[in-house]
Amino acid sequence: MTRRSCWLTIVFSLFFLGSLLLPVSAQNQNSEIIVLTIEGPVNQVMGAYFERGLQAAETAGAAAVVINLDTPGGSLDITLDIIQLFQNSSVPVVVYITPAGAQAASAGSLIMLAGHASGMAPDTVVGAASPVSGDGSDIGETLFRKVVEDTQAVVRNLASDRGEDVVELAEAMISEAEAITASEALEVGFTDVVVSDLDELLTQLDGKSIVILEQNETLRLTDRDVRELPMSSIEQTLYSLATTLMNPVLISALIGLGVQAIIFEFSNPGGWVAGFIGFVCIGLALFGLGQLPANYFGLALVIVAFILLLMELFTPTNGALAATGTITLIIGFLVLFNSPGTPEFARLSIPSAVMIGFLTAGMSFLFVWLGLSAQRRKVVTGTEGIIGKTGRVREPFAADGDVYAGTVFVYGSLWKAESKIELAKDQKVRVESVDGLTIQVSVAGDLPESAS
Repeated sequence: MTRRSCWLTIVFSLFFLGSLLLPVSAQNQNSEIIVLTIEGPVNQVMGAYFERGLQAAETAGAAAVVINLDTPGGSLDITLDIIQLFQNSSVPVVVYITPAGAQAASAGSLIMLAGHASGMAPDTVVGAASPVSGDGSDIGETLFRKVVEDTQAVVRNLASDRGEDVVELAEAMISEAEAITASEALEVGFTDVVVSDLDELLTQLDGKSIVILEQNETLRLTDRDVRELPMSSIEQTLYSLATTLMNPVLISALIGLGVQAIIFEFSNPGGWVAGFIGFVCIGLALFGLGQLPANYFGLALVIVAFILLLMELFTPTNGALAATGTITLIIGFLVLFNSPGTPEFARLSIPSAVMIGFLTAGMSFLFVWLGLSAQRRKVVTGTEGIIGKTGRVREPFAADGDVYAGTVFVYGSLWKAESKIELAKDQKVRVESVDGLTIQVSVAGDLPESAS
């Protein structure tokens, strides 16, 4: 091969490789920015929404994911999962606290720190991450210190590259419920920018150096297509449900109501409404449990209580099984929500557990009483139900061996009838017994005209 041929081969190869790389470069240059928007407490649905958004961004080769966030906080366990999700993302995550008046309170401040970059709208706040109970009261000192120490270790890792002042402030947010405004956060370095809208956020963060997957990168956010990725209708429904069901009292009430509805279905078979309501209540309760740190040994006790209450219907013990089931149910609720280390917002008070347990017991005793009453009640349906009813002779009775036979209209139907005596047409009779499709009758008093 001549020297000229070698050079032509090299030039052609470079041109070919360049033609392959240029579209990729152009695609990266024009890659989009995906925007996720959520307002409300931190729960599993929020985490699933963030995960879906990051997966979509990685698939599309997005330049960044911007999360418009407004949250009062929520579950620490789910927050830690979200932090891990951000740290393992190959796409830069920018957390933007917006709109004006929004907050990144409690767990929201940790999510903000976990982003590779952050921004805040004017008149927003961040902080107040001190652990409290669901009603805002302080939790016990021992548990408080444990949760505080663990959470402070997390924020030290998240804020370490922002300087000592930010680390100190983040720790104060945990231990002293410190909260700061957007301008204060910018001054100390807790946030990167304070901007009024998304366009300004992207402009001011463009060119910022970040560390992603332990690699130094530079954000390139201008001249990009922006694509909103809202929650799907299913995610919106589940998020609303999860927000409502993050309440141990409501979950316990749903379990109690669901158990009783199913018991009622078993005690009064033939319908479906009570059973359907029961399964819906149990399903909602299990979904709510998924949003809270719960001890599932307590759920096992609740199931045992359900079995005991159900057994009372089929093996009546004058309430002994129902009483045992009620006590087991109360203990199950307390274990389910009050195990060591459970945060206070997910705890169920003893009075609430007792109240729900006794309401459940009261309904159980009511259903048992209704069931026993139904068993003692005289049969009023089928062939047995016509015994004692009165009617009129439609065809005169004639001798048929040792008995007299004829036709009787009783209880809305014509029956073949037998009697020990001869009976005339329209004579009033009473049903004494049933033998297959034939009834035995005897003479009764006069019937009113409407009875015929």
